[in-house]
Amino acid sequence: MPAAMVVALSAGLLTATAPAAHAAAGATLPFTSVEAESAITTGTKIGPDYTQGTLASEASGRQAVRLSAGQRVEFTVPRAANAVNLVYSVPDGQSGSLDVYVNGTKIAKTLPVTSKYSYVDTGWIPGAKTHHFFDDARLLLGQNVQQGDKVAFQATGTQVTVDVADFEQVGQAASQPAGSVSVTSKGADPSGNGDSTQAFRDAIAAAQGGTVWIPPGDYRLTSSLSGVQNVTLQGAGSWYSVVHTSRFIDQSSSSGNVHIKDFAVMGEVTERVDSNPDNFVNGALGPNSSVSGMWIQHMKVGLWLMGNNDNLVVENSRILDTTADGLNLNGNAHGVRVRGNFLRNQGDDSLAMWSLNGADSNSSFENNTISQPNLANGIAIYGGTDIAVKNNMVSDTNALGSGIAISNQKFLDPFSPLAGTITVDGNTLVRAGAMNPNWNHPMGALRVDSYDSAINATVNITNTTITDSPYSAFEFVSGGGQGYPVRNVTVDGATVKNTGTVVVQAEAQGAATFRNVTATAVGVAGVYNCPYMASSGTFNLTDGGGNSGWSSTWSDCSSWPQPGQGNPDPDPGRNLAKGRPASATGSQDVYTPGKAVDGDANSYWESTNNAFPQSWTVDLGSSYAVRRLVLKLPPSSAWGARTQTITVLGSTDGSSYSTVVGSTGYRFDPASGNTATVSLPASTNLRYLRLSVSANTGWPAGQFSEVEAYLNN
Repeated sequence: MPAAMVVALSAGLLTATAPAAHAAAGATLPFTSVEAESAITTGTKIGPDYTQGTLASEASGRQAVRLSAGQRVEFTVPRAANAVNLVYSVPDGQSGSLDVYVNGTKIAKTLPVTSKYSYVDTGWIPGAKTHHFFDDARLLLGQNVQQGDKVAFQATGTQVTVDVADFEQVGQAASQPAGSVSVTSKGADPSGNGDSTQAFRDAIAAAQGGTVWIPPGDYRLTSSLSGVQNVTLQGAGSWYSVVHTSRFIDQSSSSGNVHIKDFAVMGEVTERVDSNPDNFVNGALGPNSSVSGMWIQHMKVGLWLMGNNDNLVVENSRILDTTADGLNLNGNAHGVRVRGNFLRNQGDDSLAMWSLNGADSNSSFENNTISQPNLANGIAIYGGTDIAVKNNMVSDTNALGSGIAISNQKFLDPFSPLAGTITVDGNTLVRAGAMNPNWNHPMGALRVDSYDSAINATVNITNTTITDSPYSAFEFVSGGGQGYPVRNVTVDGATVKNTGTVVVQAEAQGAATFRNVTATAVGVAGVYNCPYMASSGTFNLTDGGGNSGWSSTWSDCSSWPQPGQGNPDPDPGRNLAKGRPASATGSQDVYTPGKAVDGDANSYWESTNNAFPQSWTVDLGSSYAVRRLVLKLPPSSAWGARTQTITVLGSTDGSSYSTVVGSTGYRFDPASGNTATVSLPASTNLRYLRLSVSANTGWPAGQFSEVEAYLNN
């Protein structure tokens, strides 16, 4: 049996092992996690829930335990330990503490809990809701506990939701290395009361070519460090040497040979402000540098790396509770290795390579464990050349993200698309993938996305395990809606268990070869193959042999399969437009075209203002004899009555449109439901429905909260 790693999953303790003859996925961790829902409790279990914006959806295993005052959760200790880190949530605006019991006896220490670092809002990110509900709090117990002992947490006054407990045996504090320069010798205050910034700077200047020693204690820095090069910064261990600052190193360049190890950096970042360098490292450490044995918490980003970081190694560290990325190689990263790290509760991609201003190349993410990214992907590769993603464990991704994304989404220019060979090998994805509120359809556990340009790199996806994905296992899509192709993909050796909808979700033109892909307990069908945009072409799946358990195909491209629903005959009375791909000539702010087909009458599409005419188009997936449209605006009385002048057009191929109903004024009045019905001629047959709006008496834009299309009158 290969080496095992204990990860936090809904059944309590789960030992994850890779297939025979392949390395185990994830990091070798110094702690063992136990889920609260598997513990003994007098509280209330919540979840499982995958709905964006709910507390349980962000929990490990999508379940947790809610404690009111006097209620407790009692964990059985899985290994010898003297410390615990608890993942919890308290209501917004509240703080308090948990009493701690060991084998029934209350200890003197309590565990502080707070909402200070939670409930983050990023309204400028389309599809985002309030998120980042959980936080981590750690405690040295002051005694040793053994396997089978009991450690309980009891709520006092504040309601606390407990997610998971990490039990750890923390070793003794390390001793000062010979010849090192201690920050205390330069006046640093280990009590945390004084400002130690200048003492750190002086120690770094004095130790060039040597080591700066950070003894046990708490050190407060009020501004960032720069000019850091040719030096080692070393602490006595991440439970002992703690630096309190929201900006540790901020520098655009360095000659390199910087080595940061064995201490903690605790920030005070409570919101995400992208213009602020509120990061553990912002910029460059320089070539041949390393980060190891670190505990990084409450920053915006752990490491936002720009400039020359060639041959950097980031390993065996913890990055927790960041409001944005855990680590981002932001272009020009060559020979970088990120391995053996643990990341939890990121507000964006946990690990990302983004090839801006120059291609990341010959770099890798290997043997990392990632849990609960709550607003993006576990691992994201945005462009780059000869990149490897190997033997990682990713679990419980939430909105706007997959477990792993291989993408040509550029965000900004100049961008270097995927090139060379992209190796995705030996990864395990658990409960990964999510509903994308902007696309109004799911994102797969592993996504290959020709978002802004065709994927022409060779993409090899091998030895993958995907378990309990709420939607699909593998997704191929052109997420920008331009229909760019996905080419040169091979999926070889995959085990897919209990996927919510389909094994393969194909929405782009292109092709992939599948070999030795075995699926069991598939929720709906083996394949969903409905390219978006539909006129962009087809996706060809080549059977390379050895595949089993996913031969069926979803039969109805006019609707999205829902988890576990099976493959039913199409309902002739259904709304043909609901959930279908929508586009428009323009949109105002976050009021995107998909809002008009999301099934929510309170969300809406709004066109570019003061720019009539504007059009909105939906692809129904197949040609239909549509006979009736129902057009809606939000039913709230705050929406005054108005008349929109609308022309209905149709097409069977997405390129040539003809008028179905000529320009007509339709009245929308909240007093009568704020809806308008359009009857279509008996000869109507269309796949693409387009509504062209030339006037609106209530607002200088086209507006629809729902567009519904029906076969019956």
